Amino acid sequence: MATTVLTPPTGAVRRAPWRSPADQPAYARPALLVIIVLAAVLYAWGIDHSQYHTFYANAVRSMTESWKAFFYGSFDPGNSITLDKLPGFLWPQALSARIFGFHPWALILPQVLEGVASLLVLHRLVRRWAGVNAALIACTAFLLTPVAVGLFRTAVEDPAFTLCLLLAAEATQRAARDGRLGPLVLAGVWVGLGFQAKMLEAWAVLPALTLVYLLSAPITLRRRLAHLGVSAVVMTAVSASWMLAVTLTPAKDRPYVDGTTNNSAFSMVVGYNFLNRFSSLGISAASTGSVSATQGGGGGRGGPWQGAGLGQGTGLGQGAGLGQGTGLGQGAGLGQGTGLGQGAGRTGGTSVGGGTQYRRTGTRDALGAGTNAVHRTGGRGGDENGWSKMFGTSLASQTGWLYPIAAVAVVCGLLWCRGRPRTDRTRSGFLLWGTWLTTYFLVFSAGSVAGHTYYMGVIAVPLAALTGGGVALMWRAHRAGGRRAWALPGAVAATAAWSAYLAGQFPSFLPWLAPAVGVLGLGAVVLLVWARPGRTPSGGRLALAGLAASLTAVLLAPSAWAVQVFSPSYSSSGMGAVGPSATNRGRGSVISAAGRTGRPAWGGGATRGTKATRGGMGGFGGGGFGGVGGFGGFGVEGGLTAAQRKVLDYATAHQGSAAYVFATTSWNGASPYILATGAHVLPLGGFSGRVPFPTEAQFRELVDTGRVRYVLLGGGRGTGALSGGGGGGTTATARITDWVRSACTPVPASAYGGTDSAAPGTSGGAASAQTLYRCTPGH
Repeated sequence: MATTVLTPPTGAVRRAPWRSPADQPAYARPALLVIIVLAAVLYAWGIDHSQYHTFYANAVRSMTESWKAFFYGSFDPGNSITLDKLPGFLWPQALSARIFGFHPWALILPQVLEGVASLLVLHRLVRRWAGVNAALIACTAFLLTPVAVGLFRTAVEDPAFTLCLLLAAEATQRAARDGRLGPLVLAGVWVGLGFQAKMLEAWAVLPALTLVYLLSAPITLRRRLAHLGVSAVVMTAVSASWMLAVTLTPAKDRPYVDGTTNNSAFSMVVGYNFLNRFSSLGISAASTGSVSATQGGGGGRGGPWQGAGLGQGTGLGQGAGLGQGTGLGQGAGLGQGTGLGQGAGRTGGTSVGGGTQYRRTGTRDALGAGTNAVHRTGGRGGDENGWSKMFGTSLASQTGWLYPIAAVAVVCGLLWCRGRPRTDRTRSGFLLWGTWLTTYFLVFSAGSVAGHTYYMGVIAVPLAALTGGGVALMWRAHRAGGRRAWALPGAVAATAAWSAYLAGQFPSFLPWLAPAVGVLGLGAVVLLVWARPGRTPSGGRLALAGLAASLTAVLLAPSAWAVQVFSPSYSSSGMGAVGPSATNRGRGSVISAAGRTGRPAWGGGATRGTKATRGGMGGFGGGGFGGVGGFGGFGVEGGLTAAQRKVLDYATAHQGSAAYVFATTSWNGASPYILATGAHVLPLGGFSGRVPFPTEAQFRELVDTGRVRYVLLGGGRGTGALSGGGGGGTTATARITDWVRSACTPVPASAYGGTDSAAPGTSGGAASAQTLYRCTPGH
C-alpha cells in the first residue's frame, strides 16, 4: 500500500505577535511588548483623575460644537477668535472628545496613544540602524526619561509634534537607504504635519534629515539635490496649508487670529510664536504684527512675556488661586523672587454676583515651598534662563540624565566611522541623532523655554536613540579590545557621576539615590575594566555583568523620577514635569512637579483623595489658573459654581436673539462657562488681553445689532485680566470695559439669586466682584 506524504504549502508561516522574527533573538519581541505595556501604564496612570488644560481645553470644547471651530481652532464656540497657536495638535483631542464625550481623560487619551506610537517608531528606527538590542535599550531609556512620561500625559502640542518628527526620521531613513523619492516626500509631509502641531519648531529637524539624505543616499548628487527640492516643496505646502486657508478666507467669515494686531496667521506663527522667543538675542518682531512686539518685545531674559502686560511685580490678584502678590515675573519668569503662594489658596476674591469671599484658605507653604517657590524651581525663571538652562536642575532632572553617554556616543560613532563608504548606515545614524540633538539643544538654549518642561520631549528622543546605539557600538568595541575598549567604561563613569550629581541636588527626595548610583557606576566600571579581553578566563561573564550594572547605573536615577507618576505628591504637572522639579535650598526641601505650576496633584487644588475646594472666582480649585499659558488645574468635574450657574441661567433666559450669552473681559472669565456647558461667551482681548479684537467700535456695533446683550465685568484672572481687562487702560479691552461701565446698566445680583458685595461700577480691581451689565442698542 502506497503512503502519501502531505507537505505543508510553501509560503510565509504566520507568526504569533509575541514571538520574535527569525532574524532576532527570542527575547526581542517579548521585551518590546513589555516596554509597550509599561509605557501605556505610565502614560495612562491616573487618567481618570486628569484635568483640563485651562486654555487649550476651551478650544477643544468649541471644536466639538462645530466643524468650523474644529478647522480654525476657535477658542470659543461662537467662533470669534482662534487660539494663539495652530490648531493641528488639538484635532486628535477634539475627535476623541466627539467620540467619547468631553471629559478630561478623553483629551489625554490621544497623547497616550501618540506616546505608545512614538516608542514603536523609535524602536523601528534604531533597530534598522544599530540592531535590535540597541533598539530595546533606546526604548527603555526613552520610556524612563521623566519628561517623556510627563509629556504623553499632558494635553499640549508636543506629543503629536514628537510623533510626527519620529515618523519623518523613519521615512528619511528609508529614503536614504534606497535613494527613493517617495519616502523622502512622505518625510516632508510628516514635517509639515509637525508644523501644524508646533509651527516653526518642526523645521529645526530639517538639518538632520537633510544631512542624512544628502550624505548617505546611494544615488548621484544631482538626484539627491532634486529629491530634496521636491520634498521641500511638499513640506512647505503642507506646513503653510492652514495659514494659507486662513489668509484666503475673508475676515468676516472666520475667527480673528489671536496673538496679532493685523489678524494674520503668518504674524501669529512667525512673530508671536517664533521671533518673540528669541528677543534675548536682540531679535525683534516689531514689524510682524505680533501683539507682544507692539508692547516692546521680550527684551533681555524675558522672551515674549515682558511687555505682554506681565511686568515684574504684577500680581495675579487676590482670588486668583496663586496667592496675593504672586508675580508673573520679569519676562519668562512667573514671579522673579516672588513665590507662588503667599497664602497660597484663594485670597480676596469674591464669587460671581457677590457671594462669599475666600481669603487665605491655604497655608503659606501650600505649594511646597512658600515664598519664592517659582523662582527657586525655575518654573518661569530661576535656572531656566540663559544659555546654561539646559544644565540647570529644573530641566536636566527631567531630560538630561543621559547627556554624557549620548555625547560620548556621537563622538565615538563619527570618529570610528571615518574612512567608511559614504553610504555607511552606522555613520548616517549617528549623524541623524547627533544633528537633531545639537540643533534643538541650541534652539532651546538660545530661546525662551519659560517653564514649559514638555518642550524637552524632542530632546529626549535623540538622547535615548544615542544611548541605545552608543551602548551597542561601544560594547562591540569593548569586546574587541584595544584602546577603544575604554570608551564604554568612560561613558558609564561620566554618566553615573552626572546622575549622582543631579540626584544629589534633591537631598530630601530619595536620599539613597545618589549614593546608589555612584556605587553602581563604580562597580560597573570596575567590572568592565577587569573584563577586558585577555585579562581573565571568565571575561565574557564578567563583561555581561558589567554591562548590566552599567545600564542599571545609567537608568536608575531617571527611572526613580519616572515612576513618581504613581505618587500623588510628585505626579506630572500641567507642564510635563514628573517628580521633583527643583529644590528650595533655603529649606532643604524639594518642589513637586505639581506644585511647580501652582496646582496640586489630582485636580481642583486638592490632592488625590481629598475634596477639591470650589467657589470663589470661577469655581476652580486652590490651584486656580496657572497664570501664563493657563496651565493651572481646573476643577475635578469642570463644572460651574452655584453663583456662576445662576448668572449663566439668567443671561441665557434673557438672551433673546443675541448671538452670545454674554461677553467677558478675559479668556479665563469665559473659560468656566465654555468648558462646563459650551456656552457662546465672547472673550475680549485674546490670550494676552491686548489683542485688539473686538475694537471698541466693533463691540458697540455688536451691541447695536443685538448680538451682545450682556457683559460680565470684573473677576478675570490670569494673563488676559492683567493685560487690559481692568479698565482705565489703553487696550481695546480696557476701553470697552470703561464704555460698558458708563453706558450699560448693572443687573442687580438679586435678579439672578446672587448677593451684592461690591458696588457695581467700581474700578474692577483684583478684589472686586464680577458684575453683570445689560447693554441696550443705541445707548
